[in-house]
Parts: sequence; structure tokens; C-alpha cells
Amino acid sequence: MNLRKISGIFLMIFIIGLVSSGNLFAKYPDKSINMIIAFTAGGSSDVQARIMQKYWNKYSDQQWVFVYKPGAGGAIGFGEIAMSKADGYTIGGINVPHIVLQPLVQKAQFSPDDFAYICQVVNDPQAVAVRKDSKLKSVKDIFEFAKANPGKLKVGLVGPNSGHHLMFLDVKDKYEFPVTEIFYKGAADQNAALLGGEIDVMFGNLNDVMRSLEEMVVLGLAAEKRNDFLPEVATLKEQGYDVVSDIRRAFVAPKAIDKAQLDFLRETFKKISEDPEYLADMKTAGQPTEYMDGDVFAEYVKKQSEFAKTALEKAGLLK
Repeated sequence: MNLRKISGIFLMIFIIGLVSSGNLFAKYPDKSINMIIAFTAGGSSDVQARIMQKYWNKYSDQQWVFVYKPGAGGAIGFGEIAMSKADGYTIGGINVPHIVLQPLVQKAQFSPDDFAYICQVVNDPQAVAVRKDSKLKSVKDIFEFAKANPGKLKVGLVGPNSGHHLMFLDVKDKYEFPVTEIFYKGAADQNAALLGGEIDVMFGNLNDVMRSLEEMVVLGLAAEKRNDFLPEVATLKEQGYDVVSDIRRAFVAPKAIDKAQLDFLRETFKKISEDPEYLADMKTAGQPTEYMDGDVFAEYVKKQSEFAKTALEKAGLLK
């Protein structure tokens, strides 16, 4: 056997060894990953993602580059994720029910089917809140006052066509609730309106309400079970009102992402979501954690799409 043939054999063995060890080609990810945030910096979605980034750095050698695409209630950023190149280097945060409502009412440039779901990380239940000096001391008081004084009770919502609005439509569909709804651009405006006496009651995210607990009272949570942040507050179900409504925060990639890359992302996000230090940081930030893996969350999104469509049709809000 000549030297040339021997060299060729050794080269072949070397290449096979590299391939089998995963060293011939760069291991994913081998560069920074763009993280699209569909809301402004400093908001609840950004705060949560920043906490997650801290622990991503613990489990991955590559960094996240934050890219902010705010506007249209998140629709611009969500569309940006859906339309990005599915090469594993662009992912982003999404909110439900935003991503199911916007294609129905805003002609958004995406649908819930345009995403590969990595996982859910937050379940932020809606809260029914009043000022501390309010004469309304229970959820029952709110409903009874509304029935006795049609149109006089002012309820503040972020919306329209938001998670808050969807909860309001569900309440109106199930119960006699003749109130005046007032919409605000964001949670900060909504909180200020309640504290300033512009509205009597608000339906708002627990995470946003927690910022003003010194001046307001949560009378009920639209959740399946009590929340660890406010364990003394009964759910609406416990109080006789069958209403469950929340904002879910999750992470997604463009639909056509390679399965191996999606598997890596799901595994890494799961590790982060189970990290005790991450959970402690989330609690400190007032972020109600609830992990759900990507496949299960995708099924949840489908059910929410059906629920939202039915609610909007009943309210005459779908053309």
C-alpha cells in the first residue's frame, strides 16, 4: 500500500471522527440570536425576557441581541418574528390572546399557525381591582351595583381587542353586567385612571396591578386557582363567577425552523424555567411563572383562537 493511499485512509478516519463527535460543522448556535420584543423596553414582556436572558447565558455560549419592534399592540413585532428567516437565529416573545385576536380584528400580517412554539413561561391572570377607599368591597358588590345602576359603573380596560377586553366580553356574555367600559392605551394609564377616580373598577393583569397594591385592592382573580403572589385573594370561580382570563407570555421561532434547532431551544428554555435562581428572580419581579412545553402550548393557542372568535362573533365585533 503506497503512502498516498495510507494518507487517504487516515484522512477519512479523521473526518469520520470529526463528524461523529459533532466537531466538523459548527454546533448550533454558533453566533448571537436575535430576540424580538414586540413592546417597548422596560415593559413586562421586556423585563421577563431580560431575566430569561441572564439564565440563557448560563446554559449557552451565545448571547441574545434584543431587537425592539413595538406598535399595534405587539402586532408589528409578532409579524416580524413570523416573517423572519427560519435559520434558528431569530426568535421572539409573544403574548396570548394578542396573537389570536390581532389576526381576527386587525388584519395582522401573521396567524397563530406561523410560529414554532418553544414554550410558555408566564401565566398572568386578570385581576378585578378597586381603589382602597371604594365602597365596593367584593366582586358580588360590583355585580349588584351594576345591575341596580345600569351604565353608572365605569370599568377600565386596556384595549379594545385585548385580553382585558376578551374577559369583559366573556363576563357580559355570561352575566347581567350593564356598565360603561372605558379603554386605555396601556396598563400605566389604566392604573392612573383608577387611582384618580376616573373609573370605579378595572380588569387588569396581576403583574401590572401588583405595582399599585398600596393604593388599590384586588377583589378577585380570573384564574383556575389562587395565585402565590396574593394567596388570600379568591378566584372569581370561588366567588360564583365562572370566568377565567389571563395573559400568557411565551417564546416562539418562525414556523419553518429546523427541528434540531427547535429541540435545542426547547431543552434550553426548559432548563432555565426549572432553575431555582431564575424562579426567585421572576418572583421578585412580580412575574407569575407557569411553564408549558411547546407542543402543549400550541394546542392551548388553538383553543384560545376558537374561544376568541366565538366571543367576538357574539359581540358583533367580527365583520
